[in-house]
Amino acid sequence: MNIVARIAEQRIREAQARGELDGLPGAGKPLKLEEDNPFVPPELRMAYRVLKNAGFIPPEVELRRDIHSLEQLLACATDVGERRQAARRLEALRWRLSMLRPHAPLHIEERYREQACRRLG
Repeated sequence: MNIVARIAEQRIREAQARGELDGLPGAGKPLKLEEDNPFVPPELRMAYRVLKNAGFIPPEVELRRDIHSLEQLLACATDVGERRQAARRLEALRWRLSMLRPHAPLHIEERYREQACRRLG
């Protein structure tokens, strides 16, 4: 066990001895691991959970939300200029997402691109 883990364990034991961890919400209940995103690498899951509990959205999630909104806009847009602008923005957001997640399955991103092209064409 490395020094950081030892210090953390020691401080946890001290807090338990002082009773600081008694009566916390969720005490004695199993963790809800099914809430974890299976596409998030295991080494990032704890950090993402902490961010989520603090009310922050990971950049990937925010990008995916923006991509979804643009896809819906493209599906409803009738103006050619508006569609073209939304399609360019959508492509830029997908590129940014691919740069954030180089390990993401490319066939999924490609499928979304093909759907957008079909809608435009």
